[in-house]
Amino acid sequence: MKDLLAVFKALSDETRLRVVKLLENGELCVCHIVAAVDMSQSRISFHLKILKDAGLVKGRREGKWMYYRLNESDLFKRLLFLSIAERVKDEEIAGDRRRLEAFLASRPQQFAGLAAACCGRV
Repeated sequence: MKDLLAVFKALSDETRLRVVKLLENGELCVCHIVAAVDMSQSRISFHLKILKDAGLVKGRREGKWMYYRLNESDLFKRLLFLSIAERVKDEEIAGDRRRLEAFLASRPQQFAGLAAACCGRV
């Protein structure tokens, strides 16, 4: 029951729903999420920790960068993600997507890909 409560608590915050909606298109680095949601890195990390502790996202380290993706290994969580994607309309996070696209476009060409060095810093 504690696991279930953690999942619903994690999904009870607008910022975390925005992050989940951004991650539905694939893995993102923390700096990409920071740019998209327009919040400080420490606040985004706080929200990502709650999502990770609830088992909703998985993180991986690549050098000094952390990348996050949805944890779709559990059928219940997959259904939650589908439900969120259906109910949180793209228009509601259009600003987040625009900021993410602008951030990615502002990176030097060799770092424009999400798998490349984050933020163009080496």
